[in-house]
Amino acid sequence: MGAGHSHSHDTGHGHAHGHGHSHAHGAGHSHAPADFGRAFAIGVVLNTGFVIVEAVFGFLSGSMALVADAGHNLSDVLGLLIAWGASVAAKKPASARFTYGLKSSTILAAFANAMLLLVAIGAILFETIHRLMDPIEPEGWTMIWVAGIGIVINTATALMFMRGRKNDLNIRGAFLHMAADALVSVGVVIAGVAILLTGLVVIDPIVSLVIVAVIAWGTWGLLKDSVKMGLLAVPDSVDEAEVRGLLQALPGVEAVHDLHIWPMSTTETALTAHLIMPAGHLGDAFLREAARELEHHHAIGHVTLQVETSFDDCGKDCD
Repeated sequence: MGAGHSHSHDTGHGHAHGHGHSHAHGAGHSHAPADFGRAFAIGVVLNTGFVIVEAVFGFLSGSMALVADAGHNLSDVLGLLIAWGASVAAKKPASARFTYGLKSSTILAAFANAMLLLVAIGAILFETIHRLMDPIEPEGWTMIWVAGIGIVINTATALMFMRGRKNDLNIRGAFLHMAADALVSVGVVIAGVAILLTGLVVIDPIVSLVIVAVIAWGTWGLLKDSVKMGLLAVPDSVDEAEVRGLLQALPGVEAVHDLHIWPMSTTETALTAHLIMPAGHLGDAFLREAARELEHHHAIGHVTLQVETSFDDCGKDCD
C-alpha cells in the first residue's frame, strides 16, 4: 500500500511501506514552541534576587509568611530553570537513539516541578506549625514592603510568559506559577496590614497556612496532569470518541481498531490506528486529508494509519 506524509503547508509525497501500512504526518498546530529563552533568563535573575532579599528580611523581621513565600519563590526559580531546560531540549532533533527527539522532556519537567513544590510545601508546613506553637511577633511594615516588591517582580515575570500560555503547557505552567506568586505576595501584604491594625501575631502563621493551601491546590493539578501524560493518557484536549467517530466517517472506512492517542510532549500529540477498508486503500490524498482533519479538529499533528481490507488482516490485534 502507499503511504503519504501531509504537512500544514499542503506538500506531500508518497512512498511504499508494504502490507497496507500508511503513515500521514500533519503538523499544523505542532509547530516548534516560541523561544522564551530571554524571558526565562530575566525571570530567573529577578526571582533569585528577590528570594534572597525576602528570606533575609523574613528571618530578621520574624515573619514566617515572608519566609514561606521565599521558599515558594525558590521552588519557582528551580521550576523556571527546569522548564527552561526542557523547552531547549524539546527542540533537539531526533536521533537514532531518540527517534522522537527529546520532546517528552517537557512532561518530565512538569512532574519534576510538582515534586519540587511538594518538598516546599512540607518545609513551609513544618516551620509554620512550629511558629503556631511558639509565636514570634513579626514586623508588619517589613512584611508589607518586601511582599510589595514581590508583587511587582512576580507580575512582571508572569507578563513575559503571557503570550505563550495558550499554545505551550510548559510556558503556561511558568506563567501560572508567577501569577500565583503575585497573588500570594498580596496575601502577605494583607497579613502585614492586619497585624499592624490588630496586633494579633497569630495572623502571620495563619496566612502561611493559606499560602500552603494555594500552593498545594496548584501542585495537585500539575502532579495529576504530568502523571497522566507520563502514563501516555489521551490528552485532556482530545476526545477519544470524537476522534474514533472522525476516522470511522472517512470514505471507505468500515471500522477502526487499535486506536492509540498519546502526548509526545506538553504541546504535541500522536495517533496510530488501523482502518478496515474493504475496497482497499484510496491513495495518498486520502491519507493527507485524514491527517489534515485530525490536525484541524483535534490538534493531533503526528498520525500513523494502517489500512487493512478485512478484520482477518489484523489477527489477534483487533480490539
